[in-house]
Amino acid sequence: MPRANRHYIPGCVWHITHRCHKKEFLLKFARDRRRCLQWLFEPRKRYGLCILNYTVTSNHVHLSEITEIGT
Repeated sequence: MPRANRHYIPGCVWHITHRCHKKEFLLKFARDRRRCLQWLFEPRKRYGLCILNYTVTSNHVHLSEITEIGT
């Protein structure tokens, strides 16, 4: 069953999670977690997002961010 479309609303807080395929521990090394953070923070610069909080574990990522606020 397909999921509902997501709506972009400026200034809203989003909680985004991502889990590794089959719950595998793909981010068990610190260097892998650092690289994952680099990938997560690239859109922040590109789209003007404000990262409120993040957690990177060995098999999933949590990210709380606020969408760009209209100027």
